[in-house]
Amino acid sequence: MDKPKRIGVVITTYNSPLWLSKVLQGYDNQQDRDFTILIADDGSNSDTKAVVDAFGVNSSLSISHYWHEDRGFRKTEILNKVIGETECDYLIFTDGDCIPRSDFVAVHRQFSAQGVFLSGGYIKLTMPVSEAVSEFEIADQSLFCKDVLINMGQPRSFKLTKLTKSPVLVALLSCLTPTKATWNGMNSSGWTADLISVNGFDERMQYGGLDRELGERLWNSGLKSKQLRYRAVCLHLDHPRGYAKPEIWQKNHHIRKQVITEGLSWSEFGIRKGPKDEAPL
Repeated sequence: MDKPKRIGVVITTYNSPLWLSKVLQGYDNQQDRDFTILIADDGSNSDTKAVVDAFGVNSSLSISHYWHEDRGFRKTEILNKVIGETECDYLIFTDGDCIPRSDFVAVHRQFSAQGVFLSGGYIKLTMPVSEAVSEFEIADQSLFCKDVLINMGQPRSFKLTKLTKSPVLVALLSCLTPTKATWNGMNSSGWTADLISVNGFDERMQYGGLDRELGERLWNSGLKSKQLRYRAVCLHLDHPRGYAKPEIWQKNHHIRKQVITEGLSWSEFGIRKGPKDEAPL
C-alpha cells in the first residue's frame, strides 16, 4: 500500500510564541525526521515570526511560515492557503499548543492508508503544568510519563492511560474506546488530495466544530477513519478561549447539520469558491 512521499505537519497558531516554541521543540525531537513544518499563522505579531525564524536557524527542522493579516478569527482561511499551496502529499494537522510525543510523526506515517484519515488523541494539561513544562522534559520525553506529570501537579485521571507504551494495552484500549474517529484539529491526518477533493475547510466557520465539519464531508466523500487515540499522542497546553461565543457555535452547528442531513462532501466556501463544477481552478 502506498505511503506518503512528503509529510507536512500543519501547525495552527495565533500570538502564542511561548507555547509554539515548546511545540516546535517537540517536533525537533521526533524519531521520524522526514517531514516539513507548515506554520498556519492566523495573523500573529512579530514575536511569533521570531520564534519560527530561530528554529529555522538553530534546529534541523524544515519550516515554511504561512501568514495573513490579523482581521479576526480566520483560521480556516490560512489552513486552506496551506492545503492549496503545499507540495506535501500527506498532512498531519495539529495546533501550536500541542506538544507531540517523539513517535508522533512515525505513528501517523505507519498508519496512513489510501481512503482513510486518522484521528489521534491528546491530554489537556492544567495551566500550572503547562507553564512548568521546560525544554528538558520535552527533550528527554519524561513529560510523557504519567508519574512525572502527576508530580508536576497534573490531576490523576484515566486519560493519562493514553501515555502507555504497552503494545498489548494500546491495542486493547484502541478496540474498547467508544470515542468515534472524528477529524480533530489538534491531532488528525490525511492525504492532501482527499482534502482538496472536498475543497478544504469551510471558511464561513469560526471556532467550534470547524474541524469536525471537514471530517464529516470526508466521510460523505467515501473516506473511512481510523482511531489512533492511544497511539498518536500529544499534550495540550492550556490557554484561554475568548473566541468561543454562543452565536458562533449556533451558526457552525447549522452548517454541520446541513452537511450531515444532505450528505454534502463539497463546501462552496472552501479553497475554491462556488459549486464544484463551477468553482475556478
